[in-house]
Amino acid sequence: MGAQLMGKSKGGGRRGRRARTGRMSEINVTPFVDVMLVLLIIFMVAAPMLTVGVPVELPRTSAGALPAEQEEPLSVTLTADGQVMLMNSEIGADELIPRLRAVASERSNRKVFLRADGSIPYERVVQVMGALNAGGFNDIGLVTEQGGPRFDGQGN
Repeated sequence: MGAQLMGKSKGGGRRGRRARTGRMSEINVTPFVDVMLVLLIIFMVAAPMLTVGVPVELPRTSAGALPAEQEEPLSVTLTADGQVMLMNSEIGADELIPRLRAVASERSNRKVFLRADGSIPYERVVQVMGALNAGGFNDIGLVTEQGGPRFDGQGN
């Protein structure tokens, strides 16, 4: 009889195995950290390429930066060779007002940033400002570089 009791006690051995092969209660964070590091590297490499604009030599001024907007600002650029660029696409002077009116009908914000090369004559800049106003954009911000003369005797 004692031998039969010993033979039927297989459950004890099974419980021992179940304890060893049970589920882990800890979360393995190594794959998560690996993915986050890869994403960080991708964003670090891609961030400098996200700057939108046409290369121009902006004039310097002591004015501070404008507050950030929620909607991507519309920008018009006058290059050194006299080209007019709406965002990143070149347009002719005769197309500027119709294109601005089309853009203004789709946007709620009437703010536009005018980027003009420092070598462009003031008359040409004012003509483009008039076209911006005629196109429906009456809040015009002139984009400059910081570090110019202050005219108060305290800076360069």
